[in-house]
Amino acid sequence: MKVRRALVSVHDKSGVVEFCRGLASLGVEILSTGGTAKLLRDSGVAVREVADVTGFPEMLDGRVKTLHPKIHGGILARRDVPAHQAALEMHGIPPIDLVVVALYPFEATVARPGVTLAEAIEQIDVGGPTMIRAAAKNHGGVGVVTDPSQYAAVLDEIRATGGLGDATRSRLALEAFRRTAQYDAAISEYLLNVGGSEPPLHPDTPHRVDQSSRSAGEAGARTEAFPERVSLELTKALSLRYGENPHQSAAFYRRAGGGARGLGAMTQLHGPELGYNNILDFSAALGLLLEFDDPAAVVIKHTNPCGVAVADAVGAAMERAKASDPVSIYGGIIGVNRALDMDVVKALAGIFVEILFAPAFAGDALDELRRTKKKCRVFEVPCDRASAAGAVDYRSVIGGMLAQSVDTADVDAAGLRAVSKRAPTPAEMAALRFAWRVAKHVKSNAIVLATRDQVVGVGAGQMNRVDSARLAVARGREAGLATEGTVCASDAFFPFRDGLDVVAASGATAVIHPGGSLRDEEVIAAADEHDMAMVVTGMRHFRH
Repeated sequence: MKVRRALVSVHDKSGVVEFCRGLASLGVEILSTGGTAKLLRDSGVAVREVADVTGFPEMLDGRVKTLHPKIHGGILARRDVPAHQAALEMHGIPPIDLVVVALYPFEATVARPGVTLAEAIEQIDVGGPTMIRAAAKNHGGVGVVTDPSQYAAVLDEIRATGGLGDATRSRLALEAFRRTAQYDAAISEYLLNVGGSEPPLHPDTPHRVDQSSRSAGEAGARTEAFPERVSLELTKALSLRYGENPHQSAAFYRRAGGGARGLGAMTQLHGPELGYNNILDFSAALGLLLEFDDPAAVVIKHTNPCGVAVADAVGAAMERAKASDPVSIYGGIIGVNRALDMDVVKALAGIFVEILFAPAFAGDALDELRRTKKKCRVFEVPCDRASAAGAVDYRSVIGGMLAQSVDTADVDAAGLRAVSKRAPTPAEMAALRFAWRVAKHVKSNAIVLATRDQVVGVGAGQMNRVDSARLAVARGREAGLATEGTVCASDAFFPFRDGLDVVAASGATAVIHPGGSLRDEEVIAAADEHDMAMVVTGMRHFRH
């Protein structure tokens, strides 16, 4: 199909002058609007105003420019239907063979901190998507360009053939519909978040369980209203080295709109490109790190914590976290929640690290990492707890997708209930709270042995809880750490007393778990036999 007339209306004016100059040199008439027409005219490109075609001026502060039958008739008329061509001639409507539109920057606008609803609404394009959809629908005779990256190839084809072939118009139409779908999804998600007619998909505040109103078996359950339809707008941020295995391809997509957060806000400072597994481990490490207000260091291996500690400074926390499992730290993902300094670098001397991240880096520490850890990926990423608040966790399954609110729940100290004869000491309670935060991030079945500031042993992902208990004890002893005087956290209730007996025999003095088992009384009796303090939370933290 020959291209004789093009309608050009773009917000992003990158390359549009050169593109239109090229079209004009091939005899293509350029129709345009507002700022685009002025730019082209000032650049020496002959242009005809859309208002001259419609006989109507732009109006309502530019809200109405192209919404007119003389524009949409020219786009939608089928070239192979004589009655359509006769209608155009009768009403003096010029056929439009090419539509070039770059939409208002809605996504970029709502990503700005502090943007108001009124500002966002003014960046909802109406005429642009309408023209794009009209041209894409009629791609049997009309080409549609929606991004400056398409200019060169389109111009080359018109220069070579005088028009655009069927395959090109079909491909451009597909990309156009994809673009308008992304645009509408971004608008829908934004309006839901600021308060639409549907319940928000992303609640504004983390959920906190009221233990007093629920049984232990129900604690942690949440009735969340989700929309009947969900459209996710994602932007490709990285092409990854490969997927879980080298024969799989992979990419990382960032949530569009609402501002970058979590891994979407990461900045790589050093090291090779990321892989799929790196991203999964990185996310697990960041989620765990966000649990702590005090200076903290975390070590993740295969999405499970193998070292966690807090201290007065991140260097000391790093030393303790390393001591939690000096074997598994090799090839681990490590994060600290304060500026990473030379003390952290020294603690990691001689240890291969896949990823090292922090909210900031001391200059000398970053220089040393670049010099000594050539293969370590170093990232600056905000350690902002608000980045996880109200988010939704999506997971694909065969034939569908699961959605749930992210587990940001915690229990108030007042909601914890001692059920054993002996109540925990203040030191034990502090250790129990620390262990509980870590257990939340361990694959179930999860058992964590800890002191008040350091993980001693982790038992993760076993098919029964007693094996997880045995593994946690073994890990601690293999690391050369004393299990005597530790406390134990379990992500779910003890179904039998055997797991409790294992940690008690290792020297653990207190335990925290949700409670709610049919054999709770048997498990409590076992704690009393061992003179252990037992605290129940009424909240479960399964992690599958």
